[in-house]
Amino acid sequence: MIRTGINRGLIELRQAYSSPVDLIGQFLTPAITLLVLFLLRNTMYDNSGLSVAELAVPGLLSTIISFNGMYALLNVLVQDREDGTLLRAKAVPKGMVGYFVGKIVTTTGAVLAQLAIVLGVSMAIIGGFSISSLGALATFTWVVVLGLLAVLPLGAILGSVLDARTGFLLTMPLMAVIAISGIFYPITAMPGWLQGLAQVFPIYWLGLGMRSALLPADAVAIELDQSWRHLETVAVLGIWAVVGLLLAPMVLRRMAGHESGSTMAARRDKAMQRAF
Repeated sequence: MIRTGINRGLIELRQAYSSPVDLIGQFLTPAITLLVLFLLRNTMYDNSGLSVAELAVPGLLSTIISFNGMYALLNVLVQDREDGTLLRAKAVPKGMVGYFVGKIVTTTGAVLAQLAIVLGVSMAIIGGFSISSLGALATFTWVVVLGLLAVLPLGAILGSVLDARTGFLLTMPLMAVIAISGIFYPITAMPGWLQGLAQVFPIYWLGLGMRSALLPADAVAIELDQSWRHLETVAVLGIWAVVGLLLAPMVLRRMAGHESGSTMAARRDKAMQRAF
């Protein structure tokens, strides 16, 4: 069923990139953000020698990993519970395994495609960074892999316990976490208590890792402790990944066990009552 899930994920990914509506949904926000950063390409940040746009691009890539990696999986799980897709997968022997493998493949593939396209466009219209050296490429790779391992299980857990309305409401807290994580503006410019709060979440460490891979070495001067803190980055993202990978299977099994025709009908009736 793992091979079936991989094939299913690849098919869904190909369908997503063949649909204009899906493409607009995936690239509209990055495109708008890149346009704003292009307009800021000549606005320098203090005496760093780097523009605000150059500092923000690694943050944009981190946001793609964290937001899309988590929220896309969360959203699809909520929708598939609502419309009965998950229930149909449960009816097939080992169908749940194939289902979840497929969704992980689709989500991961979409994130990687967005990263490649946004990074390529950023290099062309903004510049100031690259992954031409083997060290930078290695850092970029492990940050992406560890970042996905940290956020995908979280999306699966939240998608198993939230409904469509609460899943949508989660967007605002997530955007708040992104805002305080130094993604688009150095965290050193924020109050100390916000700096501490931001470092609890994986988004800050994703951004730090991305900056260490893409920006010149002397850009470290604007970071906390004037260090890229690779060991701390691995530790925090690793903790989120391990905890998520331990909890996600248990939560998913519990959610799948509770799925039935009656629970789906109850959710539909509740949704209709809210509509009227």
